[in-house]
Amino acid sequence: MAWTKIMECVPNFSEGRDLEKIDKIVEPFRARQGVKLLNYSNDEDHNRMVVTVVGEPEALRDAVIEAIGVAVELIDLTRHQGQHPRMGAADVVPFIPIKGCTMEEAIALSKEVAEKVAANHNLPVFLYEKSASAPHRENLAAVRKGEFEGMAEKIHLPEWKPDFGPAERHPTAGAVAIGARMPLVAYNINLSTPNVEIAQAIAKKIRHIGGGLRFVKAMGVELADRGIAQVSINMTDYTRTALYQAFEMVRYEARRYGVSIVGSEIIGLVPMEALIDTAAYYLGLEDFSMEQVLEARIME
Repeated sequence: MAWTKIMECVPNFSEGRDLEKIDKIVEPFRARQGVKLLNYSNDEDHNRMVVTVVGEPEALRDAVIEAIGVAVELIDLTRHQGQHPRMGAADVVPFIPIKGCTMEEAIALSKEVAEKVAANHNLPVFLYEKSASAPHRENLAAVRKGEFEGMAEKIHLPEWKPDFGPAERHPTAGAVAIGARMPLVAYNINLSTPNVEIAQAIAKKIRHIGGGLRFVKAMGVELADRGIAQVSINMTDYTRTALYQAFEMVRYEARRYGVSIVGSEIIGLVPMEALIDTAAYYLGLEDFSMEQVLEARIME
């Protein structure tokens, strides 16, 4: 890719089970000049899909707007059930500056997309994270609280008037949060118990809002098909709170319930540095740096 500016977008859509719908939502990112689809993964328990796509800002903007339109057309949240909180068919759409772009440019792009999505699809849009219009809108969890069902009344409150679009929940597609943020690592830790209350209690202990790790958001969910519970984590700044810190804190808290960790997973893509940092910790590497990683030197 000979692009001078590279922006990343990681839209989350509230569909993880219908493969035909998933394919149609992802289609606007395929074989499109100035855009590269890096990854998409769907989860049936969460009933959610996470797409990772990069591109030149203008081309990426157009692809994202088109994909949101497809999601609005295909997803009916009045029939949607899943473990993951959601308020919209296209639930959250973050833009992340990668190369040759500033956070200010990502914020401007998010606002442009928000305005067009509201106009094109008659969808209420909330700006969040770095793009937020008020401090109480920065945290996605606060914006999404009440989910699709609660949004019918919440959206009429003066403090929750949408930044763009109608002050009325879309009857089937809900509302969407669009913003700009730092790279995020979606990291899930699976427990040796089907008891979701244990996962929820652990999540409450490790997340920042509960007095835990500064750059961690977490919740407990049930993986019914596997008969286990999971601590689902968003690492909002892996450079300041490492993956191994989250892993060890979950292990530490799980011990009080006689529960162990049976595995963990990364959803979507992850920066190499996040994994190298964790590997260096567990291997006890001294004075190790990214400069010693072969692939990192090759890509320079």
